[in-house]
Amino acid sequence: MTTPFELDAGGLHVAGLRTGTRGGLPVLALHGWLDNAASFVPLAAQLPELDWALADLPGHGLSDHLPADAAYTTPQAIVQVLAIMDALGWERCVLLGHSMGAAIASLVAAVAPQRAQALVAIEALGGLAAPAGETVDRLRAHVAALAALGDKQLRVFADLAAPVRARMLANQLDEASARRLVERGVRPVEGGWSWRSDPRLMLPTAVRMTEDQVRDVLAAIQCPAQVIYATPAQAYFPEPGRSQRAALLRHGRLHILPGHHHLHMDQPEAVAALIRDFLLSL
Repeated sequence: MTTPFELDAGGLHVAGLRTGTRGGLPVLALHGWLDNAASFVPLAAQLPELDWALADLPGHGLSDHLPADAAYTTPQAIVQVLAIMDALGWERCVLLGHSMGAAIASLVAAVAPQRAQALVAIEALGGLAAPAGETVDRLRAHVAALAALGDKQLRVFADLAAPVRARMLANQLDEASARRLVERGVRPVEGGWSWRSDPRLMLPTAVRMTEDQVRDVLAAIQCPAQVIYATPAQAYFPEPGRSQRAALLRHGRLHILPGHHHLHMDQPEAVAALIRDFLLSL
């Protein structure tokens, strides 16, 4: 059974879902880009002995968007996760993330090692990197896209069939998984439904770390870590680079499962078995 929660996390309204066993090992689950807390419901159901907090990250799901004068950056994401932990009353927890959420979780584990009891990273480890030579082009693209954002009209769907179908095609999800994400990711508007997510999340990333900087972050993670990748690899996070990142972890283990990017939704039993075995080893 899941129950909704709302928090004031560093002055921002953050929504999410609680499930599992209160008083069990605390797990903060951080979803992927343009997903929301509902993405972890199938996985959490397989591990009911844990105390789960499934958070909608800022700009996603039912959580607030960042103020107009604040940007979605790596430091902001780290600070926000720590604020969510504080609002939950958790000094330490297992940081579990998928895709963008796994990148954020690994950064938090590196920057605030005293807050991370363990790390579970699904389909990402560290943020996406870019060569230093792309810096100016990325900044120009971001500034131009931000300036043009005010002219764009939000798409309105007459019913949920179209956005569900779009998520199925974009992420190779079955209908049930796509609908789970869509129902928490849309809001009613005149004429139907529109996405809840902050349109600024679609902007080109202004600044990315270099691969050397990401490797420095990963080498600083002190807690035990379980990395789970799907195969075939995503084009933007290919082999051998992704496995080389996992090898930098001081106390890391890597497992690769055949499947798609949202394997925690497609194969919750298999992913849960890996996580349970890992947590029992702590």
